[in-house]
Amino acid sequence: MRPDKYKRRQQAPRADDRLRQQIAQEAARRLYPKIAPEAGSGPLGQASEADYSTAKRQAAAVLGRRIRPGDLPTDTEVREAVVTLARDRAEAEAAGAAPPAPEPEPDAEPPRLADHLDRFALYKLRLDPLESVKQSARSHPEGDALYHSLQVFELARAERPFDEEFLLAALLHDVGKAIDLGDHVTAGLEALDGAIPERTRWLIAHHREARAAIDAAPGGRARRVPGIEADEQSLEDLLLIGRLDRDGRVPGAPVPTVEEALAYLKGLEDEAYLDD
Repeated sequence: MRPDKYKRRQQAPRADDRLRQQIAQEAARRLYPKIAPEAGSGPLGQASEADYSTAKRQAAAVLGRRIRPGDLPTDTEVREAVVTLARDRAEAEAAGAAPPAPEPEPDAEPPRLADHLDRFALYKLRLDPLESVKQSARSHPEGDALYHSLQVFELARAERPFDEEFLLAALLHDVGKAIDLGDHVTAGLEALDGAIPERTRWLIAHHREARAAIDAAPGGRARRVPGIEADEQSLEDLLLIGRLDRDGRVPGAPVPTVEEALAYLKGLEDEAYLDD
């Protein structure tokens, strides 16, 4: 017969279960103003699938924790966390205790890690989880999303070795895949909010349209991106990102480590005084 101590150890929640709970609780805080019952009890209000997806994406980004997209909590788990939060608030008010901290308004800006972390530390935090994002062998024969990102960065460095904003876009264009594979561009931009220049943001925001334009053009010689209005230089940069995204899919290609790529970018930042 197994001792109780062994049983308790086996039943202890795993680290990934605790992380799911943390994300569910943070997502519940974000949805609370929208769906919480009035007076702390009663049926929950309605929220769309997109509302739940956004709340979970923002929660994962704010917590800054590594999690596979398929391991995010379900909508049901988030609803249960909202019920628990509503019950706790009602009990606290009935006992005369101070109410919990105010919940964020539905349209309020989420807290940004960029306000608390060095930007290069944030880049590493967003890049590292990509190693566990496996991709279709047909469209990405090179392997995981991190290896692809480092390939695109290396190709970009050969093309624009001193253009930090362009190199950032090449390196970070897929970071959202570790948060939400369904809409990795939006997820990535939210996760990088406040940590990248506007030009880098614009290139990441439209890199998929650029890739589609290149794939549709004869011989890949696209000269424009449908739906994108930009000056000639910006359009050239965007199409180059698209071509590098297409070409950075070679099995076994040599790439730098994340640390080496970031050290190179940090070196460009340190030498910015040379532009004066």
